[in-house]
Amino acid sequence: MASKPNPTLAVFTKNRTNPAYDAARLGADRTAARLGARVVHYVPDTPDDVAEQAALVERAIADRPDAVLFVPVHATAMDASVRKLNAAGIPMVNYLNRLAAGEFVTFVGCDDYRLGRNIAEYLFRHIGGRGEIVIVEGAAAAVTNRERMRGFRDAVRAHPGIRVAASRPGDYQREPAVRVMRELAAALPRIDGVIAAADVMALGVIEVLAAAGRRVPVVGVNAIPEAIAALKAGTLLATADFDPLKIACIAAEAAVRHLRGETAPRNIELPVDIVDASNYQAWDKPVSERTVPRWADVVRRKA
Repeated sequence: MASKPNPTLAVFTKNRTNPAYDAARLGADRTAARLGARVVHYVPDTPDDVAEQAALVERAIADRPDAVLFVPVHATAMDASVRKLNAAGIPMVNYLNRLAAGEFVTFVGCDDYRLGRNIAEYLFRHIGGRGEIVIVEGAAAAVTNRERMRGFRDAVRAHPGIRVAASRPGDYQREPAVRVMRELAAALPRIDGVIAAADVMALGVIEVLAAAGRRVPVVGVNAIPEAIAALKAGTLLATADFDPLKIACIAAEAAVRHLRGETAPRNIELPVDIVDASNYQAWDKPVSERTVPRWADVVRRKA
């Protein structure tokens, strides 16, 4: 494959309301700039809207980018759009949420099952393996939510002293999580811990519990700067480092390397780290100042 000097990458994200996707866009931008590529972002105006993302795929195909970084807003509803990208012959790197169909160069993400199980286990150890917990789920249509929930539930099954008092969707958004937690705080006299499938929801949960005068350990996922501030303040117990900045950096590099004729593993998973008051220092900086991973440190080439 002949290498184009300054390739264009079409970068799809789900919304502009979750800080995790701001980080993903920044990660793609940083890596593209380093590698001499250009980025065009395609983001639905309505968060996670299937019809809008489908229309954005049509627009991208018409724009003819050299490669696409794609995260689907729904686990299966974007299959037809993915097939259109395949038919157009545009190489695609799937990242963050694994596609159910279609052809792609590589998938870049994390082991969401292990991430979910690990952060749940952390909370359960903190409360002594017994108690009434609440789970604030992500978006039902997201693959990340499905796998994190599987991890949460398996952790619960492994701890007979833990009971799920309630599990409600917060859609990976702050305001839905706030509404859900207000209802549950009013309805449940006892809450010993809360698992939120994303930091943006965990922060909303903390806000509600503080307003109700209830101090409850809360864990989240993403290690966004606001979550690190909450760790330092003692209001968030822990978070898991599902870092869209790092994932998008590697995804963008995979796309550029593919365009240069290089190969990438079919599956690239970044490490799962739990971040708490003992080790938050590496994450205690704005996303724009965080260190991004080197390709050679993440990808172990196979013969």
